Amino acid sequence: MEISSNSKSFPLNKITYVNLRWIGIFGQFITINSVAFIFKFEFNYLLANLVVLLGALSNIFLFYFFKKNQLAEKISLIFLILDILQLSFLLYLTGGTINPFSIFLLIPSIFASNSMNIKSNILLIILTIISIILLTFFHHELPHPLDKYIFNNYYYYSVPIALIIALIFLSFFAITFGNESKVRKEALDKIQEVISKEHELVSLGGQAAAAAHSLGTPLSTIKIISQDLFNNFKNNEDLKKDLELLVSQVDRCNEILKKLSLNPNVEDDFIDKNITLENYVKEIINSFKDISDKNFILNTEQNYNSFEITKSIEIVYGIRNFIGNANKFAKKNIFISITSDSETSSISIEDDGVGIPKDILSKIGEPYIKSLKSKNQSRAGLGLGIFIGKTLLEKNYAKLLIRNSETRGGAEIKVEWFNKDLLNI
Repeated sequence: MEISSNSKSFPLNKITYVNLRWIGIFGQFITINSVAFIFKFEFNYLLANLVVLLGALSNIFLFYFFKKNQLAEKISLIFLILDILQLSFLLYLTGGTINPFSIFLLIPSIFASNSMNIKSNILLIILTIISIILLTFFHHELPHPLDKYIFNNYYYYSVPIALIIALIFLSFFAITFGNESKVRKEALDKIQEVISKEHELVSLGGQAAAAAHSLGTPLSTIKIISQDLFNNFKNNEDLKKDLELLVSQVDRCNEILKKLSLNPNVEDDFIDKNITLENYVKEIINSFKDISDKNFILNTEQNYNSFEITKSIEIVYGIRNFIGNANKFAKKNIFISITSDSETSSISIEDDGVGIPKDILSKIGEPYIKSLKSKNQSRAGLGLGIFIGKTLLEKNYAKLLIRNSETRGGAEIKVEWFNKDLLNI
């Protein structure tokens, strides 16, 4: 949460923004003086150069006064407003919106659309529209000799209208795609966080098992000695209670080490060795049985492949996410089928719940979506689990089909691999 907050508070990178402003300032300076001294156009180039100088001074101030690499929202907004006002004044001196360079007036608003919040974007868009309207009616004539040309009113007023439409259109798309990009990046960051935690858990499990194995021998020795001491001194009332406590604490240590250890017949294979797809699913189902009162019905009658595949935390977490979703929304039963042939292997997960709401079915697989029609909003998710599971499995060559089941009534998730891809994981 803290990272997300910081990224929203500091939308612009100072160095990037300063460099872009320098490009604009040098472009303005070269254009103004080229038109004045090379093409011999007559306009108030001294005042125009003064405006460019003010822009350069503001850029120097921005670079040296603000020490942080990221600019705060308010500071970014202020300098983008200055950019709009500076360019508006230059256009005021050189013909207003009929000046071909008036298209550059759209750049600050569109530049901000991808990184700043919606309020700042709306403010910049409104300011730009106001500037376009004012420049349409209030401006100096085009530089001489262009001022001799008389433009038809249809053309004269179509330019600002086109600029306003282009501004709204481009800003809308920039804001929309910018928000989608932010949401997707946040969701992908969540995936990395989840996978990192899974790796940590596996690592901690391995370390705990190693510690239990290493401590097993010395603890057994302590237990033998303590038991022998108890047998020899059990008639000594002064030592008996202490020896009983010692023996009981040794037994307690053994129980703790057993809990830290992994089951050598099941879990060690799951963590450390390659296993079949069927065993993958069975282990995941077993992890839910202790915390769920639902019925998990596994069908493997059409599973004809028994080859082992490389262990993958990403596959485990992806499948577990979908089975967890089925467990969450099922009324009573979760149906899981594993089918395979010489070409493909697939896992089908169905539940007998209410299914995926129709208003989000077409968007399923995207992060942070929420149905407006869900009867139980407390159980309605944001789609992040499906997005994570889908992304992790597709990263491992899987093809996914997500829909409502035609036979069970609830949701259906089908995960399918080509066997050659499973063997290459």
